[in-house]
Amino acid sequence: MNMQSNINQRRFPRRAAFIIAEYSVKEGSFRDIIKNIGATGIFIGTWRRIAEGQPIDLKFPVFEFENQLQVSGSVVRRTSKGFSVVFDRPIDGLICKEGHFPEIVHEGDR
Repeated sequence: MNMQSNINQRRFPRRAAFIIAEYSVKEGSFRDIIKNIGATGIFIGTWRRIAEGQPIDLKFPVFEFENQLQVSGSVVRRTSKGFSVVFDRPIDGLICKEGHFPEIVHEGDR
């Protein structure tokens, strides 16, 4: 599946992000940067070769650095620059309301 068809299938928009995520997959437990985020998924930038189709557990801050979300999902796409995750359940606070994306934290704000 190519990037363009993936974007067209999203139920909710994504926006650029720079958030450190901790995650566990069959390859191990790692920390990498979320490059974009939406209510139903993220893209994690990494050089690691994470296999598609596997479950993933993640922990990362979205609205406050002190409060980490814990979510699970599936790795749905891999590129040379990282991989995409679709969450098992949408993150309610990231659903755009009236065309406005909620404020999120960025590592540069620390």
